[in-house]
Amino acid sequence: MGYEPSQTLLALNITFDSLRNGDIDVFQGNWRPVQDLDYKAYFDDGSVIPIATNLTGAKYTLAVPKYVFDAGLTSFNDLQRFADKLDHKIYGIEPGTNKPLLDMAEKKAHGLDGNWEIVESSEAAMLTQVQRAAETKEWIVFLGWQPHPMNVNMDIAYLADGDAEFGPDFGGATVHTLVRKGYPEKCPNVTKFFSNLVFDIDYENTGMNMIMTDGLEARDAALKMLKEHPEKLDTWLKDVVTFDGKPALETVKAELGIQ
Repeated sequence: MGYEPSQTLLALNITFDSLRNGDIDVFQGNWRPVQDLDYKAYFDDGSVIPIATNLTGAKYTLAVPKYVFDAGLTSFNDLQRFADKLDHKIYGIEPGTNKPLLDMAEKKAHGLDGNWEIVESSEAAMLTQVQRAAETKEWIVFLGWQPHPMNVNMDIAYLADGDAEFGPDFGGATVHTLVRKGYPEKCPNVTKFFSNLVFDIDYENTGMNMIMTDGLEARDAALKMLKEHPEKLDTWLKDVVTFDGKPALETVKAELGIQ
C-alpha cells in the first residue's frame, strides 16, 4: 500500500502512555473489560480513541494443565487448597500486565494467604515454564488467554470464579483497536484500514500457531493465511486506498499474487 509501518513491543502501561504522548499511533490489543478500569483515564481524557472491535469471543483468565484441572483445581477458590502443590506461585507475563493478579494476592481474595507470589517475566518465559511442568506432570497455574497457540498445542483448562478479577465467562472479552488523539484527522485512510481490520478466533489461533510453533516468519504466515482466505481482503481493504491514492484492494492482491 506504500506505507512503511514499524512495530514496537511494549508493556501495556507503556503502550497507553505512548499513545497519550503521540509516540505510537495504533494499538490493536485493548482487551475489555479487563483493561477498562486500570486505563479508564486514557479514555476519559481523550488520549485514546476506539475505532473498531477487532475480535469477539476472546477469553483471559487463569488456566491450568488439564491433568491439574482433573485432579480438582477447577476454580480460583481452589487455589489455596492446592497452594503447596503450586509452590504458592501464579505465573503471569510482562510487568504492567498482571495487575488483577497482584491485586488478588494483596487483597487475599479467594481465601489466599499472604505467601503467594505472582511471577512476572514474559509471555515466552511463562509458556516455557508451563511446558516444562507439563512434561513431568508438575502442578502450575498461569495466565491464559484465547486466541493463542497455547489452546492448540497444550491441553489446558480455564478456572472458574475469577469474575472479580477478569470478568464473567472465563474473562470473556472483546478486543478493540485504539488510535491516538488526532490520528483519524491526520491519517483517515489508515484509520479506515484499521477500522476494517477484524479477525476471528480460528483465524488468529491458526496464524499465530504458524509463527510460534511452526517457526514461520510473521510475514510468511500472514501471506499464507491471506492466500487461504482471500475473501478477508475484500472487507479489510474496502474503501481504502494506497499511499498514492489508488484502490488498495487491486494493488495489494496484485502485489501478493492473490486472485
